[in-house]
Amino acid sequence: MVRCEPHKKISIFTGTSNPELAHEIAAYLGLPMGKATVSRFRDGEINLQVGETVRGAECFVIQPTCPPVDSNLMELLVMIDALKRASAKSIAAVIPYYGYARQDRKNKPRDPICAKLVANLLQAAGANRVLTMDLHAGQIQGFFDIPVDNLKAMPILADYFLKKQLQDVVVVSPDVGGVARARELSERLHAPLAILDKRRPRANEAEVHHVIGDVKGKTAIIIDDLIDTAGTITKGAHALLEAGATKVYACCTHPVFSHPAIERLAEAPIEEVIVTNTIPIDPENRPEKIKVLSVAPLFGEAIRRIFEEMSVSLLFD
Repeated sequence: MVRCEPHKKISIFTGTSNPELAHEIAAYLGLPMGKATVSRFRDGEINLQVGETVRGAECFVIQPTCPPVDSNLMELLVMIDALKRASAKSIAAVIPYYGYARQDRKNKPRDPICAKLVANLLQAAGANRVLTMDLHAGQIQGFFDIPVDNLKAMPILADYFLKKQLQDVVVVSPDVGGVARARELSERLHAPLAILDKRRPRANEAEVHHVIGDVKGKTAIIIDDLIDTAGTITKGAHALLEAGATKVYACCTHPVFSHPAIERLAEAPIEEVIVTNTIPIDPENRPEKIKVLSVAPLFGEAIRRIFEEMSVSLLFD
């Protein structure tokens, strides 16, 4: 429950990208959802109506920029602009999944740096703070000139595996770039670490050449920040089993699940795929092996601490 001092007011709003998560966060805080209606004009432009006063309020807009990325991003920008023009005291963009984060640098000449462009757009719209989770590249925080809190789903994922009490576990990084993330999970589970030697010949395609580390006779847990088309995860699972692993689990924070990810995961030799609800998944098309954990309490607690001017960094532990 948020403690509202007489001179302070908090308002929680959501767009259309993940209203279920927004309502979970509001319920954790014991607050009603802010009155805002998002619709479309016939030409496709966004029509936003804010149905309550926000003058002097500290507003939190919950809107992951997941697919359709451009539409959800524009919706977020429009809502921030509307609240700013309505005299909100401050506006925090709560973006559980930060779209365009994988375009954080120039890989070849004339490439755009879209992660920086999005940061510029959010600040230009009027955001005073960004609250997100497991950025694909941590240095994106430096693209902003406003505070950025990058929460971690690691404690939630690690707690799930600890409760399963799996035996002879090895934590597997899908590539060299994910070693730090995998090492953190391995330390929490007191398990050894292995790495997949992956090559990416082109976008959304992956090739796993061999496994670095001992996985024979062990239960392997592949961890990544996101699963997009599931090519790396499914090929990695086959490589681990060929290298002697007895079972394979996979986990990530962001279930992007671009086509044909759902079909690949359903057919892959993976016991369970553990994800969070930063991005909504259609329950009717979700295989039973996909387990969804809620990040609402973590975001709710972060929002409470920001509003009450307490430390947020304690949540990173």
